[in-house]
Amino acid sequence: MRTRTIGSLEVSVVGLGCNNFGSRLDEERSAEVVHAAVDAGITFFDTADIYGATHSEEFVGRALGARRADVVLATKFGMAVDAERKGAKPAYVHRALEDSLRRLGTDYVDLYQLHAPDAETPIADTLAALDECVRAGTVREIGCSNFTVEQLREAAAAVADGAARFVSVQNQYSLLHRAPEEDVLPECRRQGLAFLPYFPLASGVLTGKYRRGQAPPAGTRLSAAKQNEGMLADADLAFVERLTAMAERHGRSTVELAIAWVAAQPPVASVIAGATSPDQVRANVAAADWELGDGDLAEIEALAPGTAP
Repeated sequence: MRTRTIGSLEVSVVGLGCNNFGSRLDEERSAEVVHAAVDAGITFFDTADIYGATHSEEFVGRALGARRADVVLATKFGMAVDAERKGAKPAYVHRALEDSLRRLGTDYVDLYQLHAPDAETPIADTLAALDECVRAGTVREIGCSNFTVEQLREAAAAVADGAARFVSVQNQYSLLHRAPEEDVLPECRRQGLAFLPYFPLASGVLTGKYRRGQAPPAGTRLSAAKQNEGMLADADLAFVERLTAMAERHGRSTVELAIAWVAAQPPVASVIAGATSPDQVRANVAAADWELGDGDLAEIEALAPGTAP
C-alpha cells in the first residue's frame, strides 16, 4: 500500500478508524477487523479514549498484541470520558495519556491528539504538557482534531522554541462535506500540517447502499430516523448515484471512488475509514491503489450537486 507521512511517522494512505469498537462491535468482532486491516496492509490505526466508553483502546491493544510495533497507533483525549476526565489542562493531559497507555497495553503512542479545543485552557499550557510527553518518550508526535483555522494559528503561535508542535489536524471531510477546502486545508498547506479526514464515506451515505425513495437498509448506521436526519437528502443521494455510475465505468465501487477522491486532495496523509467487518476493511483498502487523474477529478466536480441534472 502507498504510504505518506505525518510528521516523522510513515502511514498507509488508508487507515482504520476504530470508533465502532466497543459500541457496534464486541471484542471478538473488533479483533477480526483489526487483524484484517493489518493483513491488508493498513499501518495507521486511529482510536480515542471515549470510543466504546474506553473499550475501543482496550480492544485495539489486545488485538494488535505483538504486532503493535508494526503499526502507527493514534489515539485522542479531551472529550468527556466522564464528569472528571475531560479537557486539556496539563495535569489531565498526563493522566489521560497514562490511562490510554494502560488500556492500549503499550508504553508509547505514535500520534497523540487533542480531540477538540478546550476553551477553558490556554493552548500554550496544553502544548507544554504534550511536549513533556514527547520528551519523556511516551508520545512520538502530537496532533489536534476539530480545530478551526484560527485555533490552528493560535496553536502554532503558542509553541515554545524547540518544543513539540502539532503535526496534524483531524477534521471531517468527504465528497458530501467539503467545508475544509475553504480554510483548513489551505492552512494545513501553509503550516505543513498533515490532514486526517474522518467520515470520508459520510457515515455510509457514500457507500451507495442508500437509495432515493427507499427506506435505509435494516441494521445500517442510518436506519434510525433520529440518526439520518438531514443526511439522506435527495440531492445528495442523486449525486451518489452519479458517482456510482462513474465508479462502475472504471470497474470500481462507490466506496473506492469516495476514498480515492479524498486521498487525492493535498495535504491528506491517511484516510481514516471505519469498518464493522473484514469485508468492509478490504473494500476500503481496495481504494488505496486508485490514483485519480486530473480528468477523473474534473469529472467528479461536474457530477456534484448543482452542476448535473
